[in-house]
Amino acid sequence: MKHTRLHPSFAFNGTHFSEAELITFAKKLQIEGEDFEKVIGEFIVAWLSNTLTVTVKTSGSTGTPKDILLQKKQMLASAQATGAFFNLSEGTSALLCLPANYIAGKMMLVRAMVLGWDLHAVSPEKKALSQEDMNYDFAAMVPYQVFHSLDAIHKIKKLIVGGGAISSALRSQLQEVSTQVFETYGMTETITHIAVKCTNGAMRSSVFTALPNVSFVKDERDCLVIEACNISEEPVITNDIVSLISDTAFTWLGRYDNVINSGGVKLFPETIEAKLSEMIKVPFVIIGEKDEALGERVVIVFEGQALSDIDTDEAFKSLKPFERPKKSYTLLKFPQTETGKVKREEISRRLKKNSD
Repeated sequence: MKHTRLHPSFAFNGTHFSEAELITFAKKLQIEGEDFEKVIGEFIVAWLSNTLTVTVKTSGSTGTPKDILLQKKQMLASAQATGAFFNLSEGTSALLCLPANYIAGKMMLVRAMVLGWDLHAVSPEKKALSQEDMNYDFAAMVPYQVFHSLDAIHKIKKLIVGGGAISSALRSQLQEVSTQVFETYGMTETITHIAVKCTNGAMRSSVFTALPNVSFVKDERDCLVIEACNISEEPVITNDIVSLISDTAFTWLGRYDNVINSGGVKLFPETIEAKLSEMIKVPFVIIGEKDEALGERVVIVFEGQALSDIDTDEAFKSLKPFERPKKSYTLLKFPQTETGKVKREEISRRLKKNSD
């Protein structure tokens, strides 16, 4: 790590640093910076230390958040793969608008430091692009930020979006922008994205393509298994059901733990949600509920909306008969992880508790 952990061309908010200067600056951030800057400072110090690993917290979207150890050499390999895939060389201007508490924000820092980018950091707010009047070659956002930044998205040449699915409505809006937008697939255990698909423009696709040195197989559940020796010593077994196009490409169908078995038919809530999102503009989720005849039935849950305000009959016309929700519920507020992902299992538990 000694010769690769900091590229001589790296700049932070336009200022170049030697390694010693950057450590001093990062320690000052930890003391005097705003909350988001303190976390940035903490990670820079950890990255430039002589340890071989970094502790990273998982988001908790599929279970209890936990701390895991990642090898710095694997994080370096991930950064280099991203740089090669997107052709982001030394001198790239990049925006950090994700919190550095989690892997996505940490890896933006790593990419910048090891590839020699000029990284500008702003508060990880929903309208991150409004904080500085600058243009960027590259940035990473969550869908919520993209939605609230559409009027300024042209400031970014290439944008990766992760941390949640892009809705059909947002996807349609992104067809009108000049920015190249890519949806990513990955997790903390794979050191952010290991596959991407183009969301807009002539290269728009529904297929995720692997980054360099990554390949795929499926297990007996039809779930994706990721083989990437540069970022994980063992294959990463996921709970994501996919249709495998080749050993380097797949289409995502949904989560194994979310599948609804209704009358012997396996239904993917995420697929149903994608169809309905074109018609329903309020927050909702599709989940399964026990049913004596079907085993499980499809139900829809709205956040904070009176059912009388929503024309479900019209929206459900886009669904096949067995996909149509058999019942509708409302919850005042959806439970979410720290990174803003909806906790489906918690919603199911609340509904069951309310019906008991």
